[in-house]
Amino acid sequence: MAEIEKSDEEMPRVINFMASVLEKVAETNDLNGRYSAQKISIFDGLTRPTISVQSYLERIFKYANCSPSCFIVAYIYLDRFSQMQPLLPINSFNVHRLLITSVLVSAKFMDDIFYNNGYYGKVGGISTREMNLLEVDFLFGIGFQLNVTPTTFHTYCSYLHTEMLMLEIPMPLKIVNQQCWVNDDESSTHELDVSQIIQKLLD
Repeated sequence: MAEIEKSDEEMPRVINFMASVLEKVAETNDLNGRYSAQKISIFDGLTRPTISVQSYLERIFKYANCSPSCFIVAYIYLDRFSQMQPLLPINSFNVHRLLITSVLVSAKFMDDIFYNNGYYGKVGGISTREMNLLEVDFLFGIGFQLNVTPTTFHTYCSYLHTEMLMLEIPMPLKIVNQQCWVNDDESSTHELDVSQIIQKLLD
């Protein structure tokens, strides 16, 4: 991957929680993929990347300079992609390309200042041409549904906060349909105030 100027910004906790959820989803779908029909898409690599999801997310955060909230929105987009494309489940062959693409799309929608596709391609270790194709395919995959309401954002923050608690107190993770999804209409049942949950994730 190309060398890019490094940022000394502290890694937000949401990166760890996203990585934990996505790694478990990918591992589960790797196993289930042996027994269920799945499509091959532009997001699938020929081999599994050697870099972990955790390290890849950290690299994206370090070099892309997008806001921590951008990663939560990217996670929401990944969820929408999984629900709208059930034959293209997140697995270890596509999770990295899906991640870099979802963050790119989220940054363009959320942040006032963002890098171009060529830069994101260097961050993700892919060509500009491939980055362009991935972006278009991803947008069609989520039906261009980019808007995220405050209620939906808060719901996903609560879900990731639950994952944070599960990391601190190890317990089995329930994965619904091998996706990383929550219901957009689901309300939080946590005692913590939503603003406190969001702050814990973004710190």
